[in-house]
Amino acid sequence: MTSEFTQDFIRNPAGLRENPALVLNADFRPLSYFPLSVWRWQEAVKAAYLDRVTIVAEYERTVHSPSVEIRIPSVIVLKDYVKPARTTAFTRFNLFLRDEFTCQYCGSRGDMTFDHVVPRSRGGKTTWQNVVASCGPCNLRKGARSLRQANMKLRRTPMQPSANQLLNAGRKFPPNHLHESWMDFLYWDAELEA
Repeated sequence: MTSEFTQDFIRNPAGLRENPALVLNADFRPLSYFPLSVWRWQEAVKAAYLDRVTIVAEYERTVHSPSVEIRIPSVIVLKDYVKPARTTAFTRFNLFLRDEFTCQYCGSRGDMTFDHVVPRSRGGKTTWQNVVASCGPCNLRKGARSLRQANMKLRRTPMQPSANQLLNAGRKFPPNHLHESWMDFLYWDAELEA
């Protein structure tokens, strides 16, 4: 998905646009898919110098100090395994990721907000089970009414996703920049070429 919304939602610092390094866990899997686990080249070089990572692939470009020249890493692997989170934080970003940046009422994509299925004015809580991604028009249409009163239906029943479910959802949204040296380590939901 390459909507303006997801591009604007993700931070894209200038340092990541030039020679970012894909960061893999010690098991050779990305730490995260969305946002993709990448470091600025400066951080990758520093981690390599401190022997915290193994360089798996490099760019053609080099950097140097007065005494050392090094090719900029494009793929690095952490030497120590970082245990993945078991629980998922309830954040706006994770909510949108769970719902795949899609309105849970009409199925539209683009600018999203969130909606309480049981309105807060009627005792609804701000939890994974009661909040869904919603487009502005659907949010206004539903207002502080129940689904039945608004004559609306949910596309999916809201639930708390596991960390693995969010990781898998992130695979559906490849970033704008994918260096060819990264492809052997990334698995996106795309058709394989014959």
